[in-house]
Amino acid sequence: MAPTLYDKKPKPGDLKEIFRGNYQHWALYVGDGFVVHLSPPSEGPGARANSMMSVLSDKGKVKKEENKDLVGQDQWCVNNQLDEKYQVRPIHEILTEALAYVDQEMPYSVFRGNCEHFVTDLRYGKAESRQVRQVVKTVGIVATLGIVATLGIRIIAFVVGIFRGGRKKKKNEEKEEYK
Repeated sequence: MAPTLYDKKPKPGDLKEIFRGNYQHWALYVGDGFVVHLSPPSEGPGARANSMMSVLSDKGKVKKEENKDLVGQDQWCVNNQLDEKYQVRPIHEILTEALAYVDQEMPYSVFRGNCEHFVTDLRYGKAESRQVRQVVKTVGIVATLGIVATLGIRIIAFVVGIFRGGRKKKKNEEKEEYK
């Protein structure tokens, strides 16, 4: 089995967060070493969901794969952190619904319907992606800083303009005095 960040073994219905470098892939553990997850349909059996296709594709395919094939050598952990925020649906309902989706194509969007949205919707009945929220939050902070910087530069230019304008007026007044 691939390395886990913690010693916690998954139970059916648990969410698995798989660390892929710049992002995390998410799957739902369904038992007996298998997971169900949403990935771009262009990836063949056993392919890892870490290509640019996830960004470019507008459709995804639900797959049931052996955990070891999906995870490969990447680190992973059981991550049910939203249990504190939402009520967990009954496990038999989660598993029945997850398995009913296998081999189906679904709309896919990195920002509105990715693998994390898919598994959180199965577990909690709420499609949520914390990594998308974090990206949006980061982009918002950067955009806000950009606006603040732009405003700061404009304010400085305005103050300098007033100062220079005032100095020019004073010089013109001094010139008029000497005439």
